[in-house]
Amino acid sequence: MRRWLLILTLLLPTTLLAEDFDVSEFLFGHVSDAYEWHITAIKGKEISIPLPCIVIENGIHVFTLHHAAENGYTLNEDGKLVNAQTGKRPLDISITKNVLGLMIDSVLLVLLILLCARWYRRHDVLKEKPTGIAALMEPLIVMIEQDVIKDAVGPEYKKYSPYLLTAFFFILINNLMGIFPVFPGGANITGNIAVTGVLALFTFLMVNLFGNKHYWKDILWPDVPLFLKAIPIMPLIEILGMFTKPFSLMIRLFANMLAGHIMLLSVIALIFLSAAMGPVLNGSLTVIAALFGVFLDCLELLVAFLQAYVFTMLSAVFIGLAHQHPETETN
Repeated sequence: MRRWLLILTLLLPTTLLAEDFDVSEFLFGHVSDAYEWHITAIKGKEISIPLPCIVIENGIHVFTLHHAAENGYTLNEDGKLVNAQTGKRPLDISITKNVLGLMIDSVLLVLLILLCARWYRRHDVLKEKPTGIAALMEPLIVMIEQDVIKDAVGPEYKKYSPYLLTAFFFILINNLMGIFPVFPGGANITGNIAVTGVLALFTFLMVNLFGNKHYWKDILWPDVPLFLKAIPIMPLIEILGMFTKPFSLMIRLFANMLAGHIMLLSVIALIFLSAAMGPVLNGSLTVIAALFGVFLDCLELLVAFLQAYVFTMLSAVFIGLAHQHPETETN
């Protein structure tokens, strides 16, 4: 049950909701991954899209969550598939909600880029201005490349523009689709630490695999008094910094996007918690929660862009620091 569908359920009787309402299950059930894509509930009947559960244990087993018991599997306390007899987790490569959402958003990103490229192949940019998708994408691409990537990375920025622009639009599209309340939106992809961890890993590899000799000299033999290098205190601190930078990227994106989802769901939860307090109080809180929910969704539109921008900017800064030269450091 996603955001605006939750608000629409306010039109239904809610006198019994507070009795069985579990706030923790409500909050974390909507931001966590699942083996089915829950849409809504109508008169107590759950409406969801079943997704393929694929496990490898003595062969490959493919089934839906409703047939998990028939195949010898059940869900543990964390909502993960385990062997019903041994309680051990098999190799799980299921197409979960986040995986499907990631696939959909990736296809959407590719389509946007291809449609934009198609316009430029068929038109002369010196004679006419971009229209349609190209008109939407060009200002963003120019802004990110010229004002962020070029300034942060330096003269070699063109080698890293494809990765950084891809990271920006990938995060932005996933953020925006996470705000969209109904299928195929609503998946908490950038609020999943595994996704943000992979993005941070890519930045870590780009920084350390392509860093120049001055970058490694500053890490392994920094310009500090000799006793700090001989102990060695500073090299250890610099090496630790290699890992804390991508770690901060991972946590920042994950925490901000997850917090936005939880804040909105917490406001909506007030409606259900106040259901037993009478129609006057419940009705008043319903109006307040609905209006505040709209405000938070509008705020999340801004956050969606800012988080994509910040991740791209910091990644570009880290890459730029790995390509500094002695003459640029003294200027």
